[in-house]
Amino acid sequence: MNPEALVTLQRHLLSCLENPPTETRRLFHGRGRCWPGLEQLTVDWMQGVVLVSLFKAPAEEELQGLKALLQQILDAAAWTTSGAHTLLLQHRYLPESTIEWLAGEHLDEWKLTEGGLHYLVDFGKKQNSGLFLDMRYGRDWVRANARGMRVLNLFAYTCGFSVAAIAGGADSVVNLDMSRAALNRGRDNHRLNGHDLSKVSFLGHELFKSWGKVKSAGPYDLVIIDPPSFQKGSFLLTKDYQRVLRKLPELLTDRGTVLACMNDPSMGADFLIEGVTREAPGLKYVQRLDNPPEFAEAEPGDGLKALVFTQR
Repeated sequence: MNPEALVTLQRHLLSCLENPPTETRRLFHGRGRCWPGLEQLTVDWMQGVVLVSLFKAPAEEELQGLKALLQQILDAAAWTTSGAHTLLLQHRYLPESTIEWLAGEHLDEWKLTEGGLHYLVDFGKKQNSGLFLDMRYGRDWVRANARGMRVLNLFAYTCGFSVAAIAGGADSVVNLDMSRAALNRGRDNHRLNGHDLSKVSFLGHELFKSWGKVKSAGPYDLVIIDPPSFQKGSFLLTKDYQRVLRKLPELLTDRGTVLACMNDPSMGADFLIEGVTREAPGLKYVQRLDNPPEFAEAEPGDGLKALVFTQR
């Protein structure tokens, strides 16, 4: 974060704040490596809350330069006219992902809107706020294709895919995640959108110990797989994704569809395509969903991979 890079960031953010998005969006995606000197920084517009995230410890003078820049943005007319009221700086490189409140009152939770649907997020409690913004097109795809389907949402987290599926007319959704707290937030998200919770199930279990429960609720017309790239003690992408793919033939209907996702920049889409070909040969690759334009990558293959497969 040299001075020249910070000037570039300042100009970009002020331009964005002059005409802020009407819904939640990423404003700046340095991690796509399209902005030299700012590769470890992102900025998200969360409808009045601006969240700046640092993914690598900066030198002290770099950190002070960034804070000075953010203070200048707070003092700019664009900040006021944008309707922004809270500015947060999250240190993602620290064990607790500490958040500094640079402006605004502390918020226990905050409501976001995406595609007309509503989601609750937290600031300062966990590493992630509760909604992965790069998966917007994935949620849109589920909403557009879920009508009449029985859906299985693996690694459901706060149930964003489930909310999209029910909004799109899914008959039912089974959400599985080992974090019961995340599933409780998912239940809140469904309530926030006025959904019929009799159509939604929440299984707070570790997947690899719960295949029987998952299978008994099937078969499913759509299986969504969106695991963490690495979750210590529970999921290792290079080993455990294959174990999930191997179970797909037992879980899917004859015309079932799979949305398989992965967000490890070191691994390309071929990892999923070859894995499905090997572990579930009855499935064929259909398409890779586009990523939102605000998540531009210097190497397009490095970004989020969201791939669609169907039964042959």
